[in-house]
Amino acid sequence: MTKNTERILDIDVAEEMRQSFLEYSYSVIYSRALPDVRDGLKPVQRRIVYQMGEMGLRPDRGHVKSARVTGEVMGKLHPHGDGAIYDALVRMAQAFSLRLPLIDGHGNFGSLDDGPAAARYTEVRLTAAAMALNESLDENTVDFVPNYDAQLTEPEVLPAALPNLLVNGASGIAVGMATNMPPHNLGEVIDALQLLLQKPKATLEQIMELIPGPDLPGGGIILLGEGISDAYQNGRGSFKMRAKISVESVAPRKNGLVITELPLSVGPERVIEKIRDAVNSKKLQGISNVVDLTDRENGLKLIIELKSGVDPDSVIDALYRLTPLEENFGINNVALVKGRPQQLGLLDLLKLYLEHRLEVTTRRSKTRLEKRQARLHLIEGLQQAVLNIDEVIEVIRASDTADEAKKKMMKVFDLSDLQSEYILELKLRRLTKLSILELEAEADVLRKEIEELKNILSDDKVLRKTISKELAEIQKTHANPRRTELLDVTGVEFVKKPSEVKEIEDEPTVVTLSPTGLIGRSEQAQPGNSLSTSLRRDIGIVLADGKAVRIHVSDLPAGKPISAAKFAGTKQRVLGIIDWSSESTFALGTASGVVKRINGPLPDKNEVSLIGLKDRDQIVGVCDSDDKQTVGFVTSAGNILLFAADAVRPQGLPAAGMAGINLTEGRAIYFGSVIESGHLITAANSSQALGKTDGGSVKKTPMKAYPRQGRASKGVRCHKFLKSEDQLYFAKFVAQTPTVFDESGKEVPGLEVEAKRDGTGKKIKSFVAGAN
Repeated sequence: MTKNTERILDIDVAEEMRQSFLEYSYSVIYSRALPDVRDGLKPVQRRIVYQMGEMGLRPDRGHVKSARVTGEVMGKLHPHGDGAIYDALVRMAQAFSLRLPLIDGHGNFGSLDDGPAAARYTEVRLTAAAMALNESLDENTVDFVPNYDAQLTEPEVLPAALPNLLVNGASGIAVGMATNMPPHNLGEVIDALQLLLQKPKATLEQIMELIPGPDLPGGGIILLGEGISDAYQNGRGSFKMRAKISVESVAPRKNGLVITELPLSVGPERVIEKIRDAVNSKKLQGISNVVDLTDRENGLKLIIELKSGVDPDSVIDALYRLTPLEENFGINNVALVKGRPQQLGLLDLLKLYLEHRLEVTTRRSKTRLEKRQARLHLIEGLQQAVLNIDEVIEVIRASDTADEAKKKMMKVFDLSDLQSEYILELKLRRLTKLSILELEAEADVLRKEIEELKNILSDDKVLRKTISKELAEIQKTHANPRRTELLDVTGVEFVKKPSEVKEIEDEPTVVTLSPTGLIGRSEQAQPGNSLSTSLRRDIGIVLADGKAVRIHVSDLPAGKPISAAKFAGTKQRVLGIIDWSSESTFALGTASGVVKRINGPLPDKNEVSLIGLKDRDQIVGVCDSDDKQTVGFVTSAGNILLFAADAVRPQGLPAAGMAGINLTEGRAIYFGSVIESGHLITAANSSQALGKTDGGSVKKTPMKAYPRQGRASKGVRCHKFLKSEDQLYFAKFVAQTPTVFDESGKEVPGLEVEAKRDGTGKKIKSFVAGAN
């Protein structure tokens, strides 16, 4: 019978979970996700840079397989899997990820849109910047700690001769905290460090004169505002990144937008996908094509081809709002300070780095001083041996053992144990007259260096001057010009929460379709057909072919209006605008005299057909139409018919409408709602006139002069033709004090009221294009 050796322990599950979670959290925070404020590296990055230095993978050596580096790091220092190691290795080699890459990669290390090749296909070595991080590791500048199995040691932190954390930034997600630090320009950071070395009490404002903002690897534009100031003050804030876009001629009579720089971590394929989605959903208008000409030789180049007549500025504004061409960067400066995570402002980051360099330089100077003093001690003993070479030989020959010889030399020549041992092990050929001169020269150099090192260690000013000189050398070797353009947008409110960046702030606005076919939005109604709405709503642009195109109000330009037809991407005539989601009723009329009323809102589609049109028929007008309103037609034959809107029963979208005016000759040229106190503007000319060369005559008549009749009748005469005239080419119901425009948008002057409803018009030279 076997003895039962099973042992069961009762534990508190809650306490066990709490303890395990705390251990896991600490491990992630300290050993994985957050960088050290001193060298700006996470543990895996530090181990890669250190181990590659131990492998001798300097910039002047050849590349080696990434898989070899990954294996060395995993086997000796970082036992968390080769995937994590290779991912970190790749990122340090990507020029679009780091402002100052630490790995010189050979092969496919990926792009902003694609991943890298496998570790067995790529090759690596350290860059000169990484060598600066490893500089003077062998001079007791930092503490070494046991590796994971206590078989080897690794540096707790690298000496970091350059300010890597600020220059390359960092990102990582730990447990209960995260870090997201933007990169900066090395030259600007070192200028700020130099100021702090000279003036330790320098203010943040003085520092920000030298470091005005981040400097991203891919260039682009940063909008400076309160978010940057907040981040530099307390370590938390945000800023907006924008692509660099220029307007260029891409073909004869055709403009395009050329993008050469993108926001951080945004790739061209992602941009193209978002542009196509926005165009297909009708949220983005005026774009005909997107071409990617990016290659390794010329770099990034995206060309967005614009439709003719489109205002480039309005498209650029929409692109920034709807696509990743404008992104938000949320700054969260969290780093490890003496093993504890802290949120740090710009001054804190600079001062803590300088504290590290002060300690490194002090420890290095002490080590160098000790080595030089030890060497000088040996040389001074050797000099005595050379001067008394015969006596030294005699002492050695008279001794039975080496130990006896050493003791005699110490007593005879007043040497130390080390000096005597060194002389005994020295080859006789060194004891020549030539060596005497060499020893004297070396001793003089050593004494000079010892004096300099003692000055560094005893005088804080000399210590700071030494660091300043080394930083100046780093700046001269590694710094390059700023890539990112900074735009000051003081006064513009920044949204600090990344989740709210793409939201549009809703506010009242007025959309106006001008008499000449231009559309835009503003705070107040402009001359033309105006619609009060808000930025987050949709409107419909009604076209002559019976379709309505949905447009988001915020996509419309604010200020200078643009062509409504070209903005909607059509050659069809734009007849009016409607509120897409309103529950009100609107009416439309066609050239064949058909009228139709439709109850809103319209379906959730980007384009709908409002009426089933017959062949060669088209819409001639659209208007709001409740049951109490009066609507009417005007025909090319000079007739007008006004009737009550409630005589037309509202129908669904597929319906073809009903008879509005009985046409015995000509066609309907206008349909709209009656302004009771307003006027009817009509313009007549000859149908044989070439193009728009004949302005004909124009007439202004009060609406009260025309009777209200029943639907489907012929109406009454509204304009009597002169001998040279046979058609009305323009008609519109307008307000009490109307303005008439010609083709160029200029006002046609001298209009007088013609009280007779069937009177003739006044001759004009200009061709009437619109009225309000």
